[in-house]
Amino acid sequence: RTNGKEGITLADWWPLADITEDDQEYLITAELPDVRKEDVKISVENGMLTISGERRFEKEEKRKKHHRIERSYGTFFRSFTLPSDANADKIKAKFKNGLLMVHLPKNEKAKPKQIEVQVA
Repeated sequence: RTNGKEGITLADWWPLADITEDDQEYLITAELPDVRKEDVKISVENGMLTISGERRFEKEEKRKKHHRIERSYGTFFRSFTLPSDANADKIKAKFKNGLLMVHLPKNEKAKPKQIEVQVA
């Protein structure tokens, strides 16, 4: 779906996310209840990490008479700017019990180096 004006893609909903940090990594934890692992995609491009996918409205649910539907269904995405010290080549993700955990390891800090001066 696009907004028509600028051709920007809009999502039907977006997952809530927490971002934490320790000495070794950043961790993005996104809530994706009722989303199947195979319906989740993670991409990194131009310094942005994007989580996208779809929460499907099950067929047996369509046959029922609904009095209220408050949960969102359809496509979703969230984008996050990668911190400058994140190592995009070593990003790993785990999905368990409706939580997506994306681990962004930090680059090793350059250690000061002593250069020995030699006599010519």
